[in-house]
Amino acid sequence: MNRRSMVAPPMNGPRFNEFIQSPKVRVIDHEGENLGVMYTREAMEQAQELGLDLVEVSPNADPPVAKFLDVGKFKYEAQKKANLARKSQKTQEIKEIKMRPNIDDHDYDTKMKAVHKFIGEGDKVKITLRFRGRELSHGQLGMNLLKRVQEDCAEDAKVESYPRMEGRQMLMVLSPK
Repeated sequence: MNRRSMVAPPMNGPRFNEFIQSPKVRVIDHEGENLGVMYTREAMEQAQELGLDLVEVSPNADPPVAKFLDVGKFKYEAQKKANLARKSQKTQEIKEIKMRPNIDDHDYDTKMKAVHKFIGEGDKVKITLRFRGRELSHGQLGMNLLKRVQEDCAEDAKVESYPRMEGRQMLMVLSPK
């Protein structure tokens, strides 16, 4: 028969009450008053008298800082704050615009409106120039077109990866400034 070890399970979140390993802590009460440095046992007894827990809020300080708090409420509020931060962060996507080397002016303008919209939203834009048939022998047309795109987007975008050939395609990536 295997026996379980008597070591406490690894904790997620701050240490509290008997899990605090430091012999002395700097104590802050439930109203935010600094009570000074005292022994951890003594601080736990004072917290229990108030019906609260002793929670280590800054374990790297010397001595560690502990507060009189309700652990469940503290963990709940920390989780709520983390969820709010995760919800408000913007992930940067890569949008792709496909063109041909002999694109007409009106079509070019329409594609450029889309490029400006994507960059305005904070996304990267990958511009793909597809060559078909004998267009491949006129690579300079593609380079000229991508230079034109680069100049038109100069005020709100920077070139992240300069034009390069991949098979029958020429690629360039723009990102917001």
